[in-house]
Amino acid sequence: MQTAEPPGAAGTSEFDDVWVVIPVYNEASVIAGVVDGLLPTFPHVVCVDDGSRDDSADRIFHTGAHLVSHPVNLGQGAALQTGLEYALLHEDAQYFVTFDADGQHRVEDAAELVRAVKDGDADVALGSRFLGDTEQVPWLKRVLLKAVASLSPAARRLQLTDAHNGLRVLNRAAASQLKITMNGMAHASEIVDYLARSELEVTEVPVTVLYTDYSKAKGQSLINGVNILFDLSLRSRRPS
Repeated sequence: MQTAEPPGAAGTSEFDDVWVVIPVYNEASVIAGVVDGLLPTFPHVVCVDDGSRDDSADRIFHTGAHLVSHPVNLGQGAALQTGLEYALLHEDAQYFVTFDADGQHRVEDAAELVRAVKDGDADVALGSRFLGDTEQVPWLKRVLLKAVASLSPAARRLQLTDAHNGLRVLNRAAASQLKITMNGMAHASEIVDYLARSELEVTEVPVTVLYTDYSKAKGQSLINGVNILFDLSLRSRRPS
């Protein structure tokens, strides 16, 4: 694992104690724009380049983000775990945002999730695209995601409406306890399972997901969704 810190120091901000973690794999065409959109609000951003075959790492290096690099592709779950561990090394870091690299998430939604944790009683805030206007969600993805939420015992226990949204905020206690071991897309199910088994307070906050042609092309296919459902079935049969 290689790391590179950006030059300069961040100024005073409402979100000086917040770190944004972005897993990155072959996102060279969009990642600089995503980082540039975040930095005016969130001065601490760490991108984990997960063995990209394009020049994602170079694009990140020339932004104001911290860069951590995996020499080979390990999967989004592993990249998130690496990014959280890196951010936790900074003593001033108290809140941690997980944010997708493909431009689907809005900075203002991330800020609202942070405020929900800072100002409320929750340890974790999860974004939900189903608490507001759902018309922007493609119908097939809508059906699949609702099936995941309804079939997951952990999601039902937490009464989640959206169990696979990559926009999340964890306070330091929650981030310190989380250990992601599933490296692929099923890490989202693992996170929900961890939350359901923990004593942490979890809340959902309405968010808007931006489905651009690029993000839809990068998104999960129906086969991946079926694999997640299959994984959920196997995990539910394992002893606690």
